[in-house]
Amino acid sequence: MRVGVPTETKSGETRIALTPAGAHALAARGHDVLVQSGAGDRAGVTDADLAAAGARLVSAQDAWAADLVIKVKEPQPDELGLLRDNALFTFLHLAANPAVADALVRAGTTALSYDTVQAADGSLPLLTPMSEVAGRLAVLAGAHHLLGPHGGRGVLLAGVPGVPGARVTVLGAGVAGSHAIAQAVGLGADVTAIDLSLPALRRLDERHGGRVRTLASTAHAIAAEVEESDLVIGAVLLPGRPAPVVVTEAMIARMRPGSVLVDIAIDQGGCIEGAVPTTHDDPVRRVAGSQVYAVANMPAAVGVTATRALTNATLPYILRLADGVDDAVAGDPALAGGVNVRDGRIVHPAVAEALGEARTPA
Repeated sequence: MRVGVPTETKSGETRIALTPAGAHALAARGHDVLVQSGAGDRAGVTDADLAAAGARLVSAQDAWAADLVIKVKEPQPDELGLLRDNALFTFLHLAANPAVADALVRAGTTALSYDTVQAADGSLPLLTPMSEVAGRLAVLAGAHHLLGPHGGRGVLLAGVPGVPGARVTVLGAGVAGSHAIAQAVGLGADVTAIDLSLPALRRLDERHGGRVRTLASTAHAIAAEVEESDLVIGAVLLPGRPAPVVVTEAMIARMRPGSVLVDIAIDQGGCIEGAVPTTHDDPVRRVAGSQVYAVANMPAAVGVTATRALTNATLPYILRLADGVDDAVAGDPALAGGVNVRDGRIVHPAVAEALGEARTPA
């Protein structure tokens, strides 16, 4: 099979969907690996490394024309014309990207999304590594924007002897949230975790030895904690569905001026009211006196680390798909859950519901 890897074109994106190790594994199975020249430059992956591993360096058009196209982020507006009736494997977040969904349907693409590949235990094996990265980055981004020169309150996240650290509230105790919590605790912040799941809160309490304040999620609890926080991190996820808005503009208006909110869920529409997708070049917007950081591809800030973390998880699935998309999907329920669009229809139930489309079985 021809496996294509185009250069990512989303603003500030630095990752590549395949490493030399992945190219070697595919080539060893007899597949033709077509990588757009320069695709890995910002992730520390050179053309020479990929060529030595068995890849052929090609144009963007040739990469997109492959039987299986693998990417990191959803197709951008200038890439929609390159879609065709092949297979595409990437992060799609279609519930928040109806224009992309429409283009995939029109092109007849078999589109599989990393973020809806779901194991039998409910875990999301391909989203998990990027959630880990985003959770840790959220705390670093928040700490940066709390600094006075960057528009913040002038609060040091860690504090110093005699002065407490910043108050940090994390909404959601899943993968991204738990990594944000661990990072914030490690830096010496005063941390509160809010989640609907009491078992998740118990695990946090045990893991951090009581150093994290835990609260069951209610609108009242969220409002009270947000108002007192220096940094709020929204890490709420409903796979395949738009993120619920859990922080309102009215809550933000009661925060101290210069406070910071980080919306990790912005790829799925965002969980903070007033948040709009931003870029690494222009990452924050002012909402009621606070700064809202809502970069839609946060892990791209650490492209070398993020590329390796992502491809460690995706490569086994890529190898199966390259050996035959239909057989791979039929033989792996987790991978079948990744199918969002097929035969000109939106087939993932949650995505179809979010976009108001008729549901058809994958």
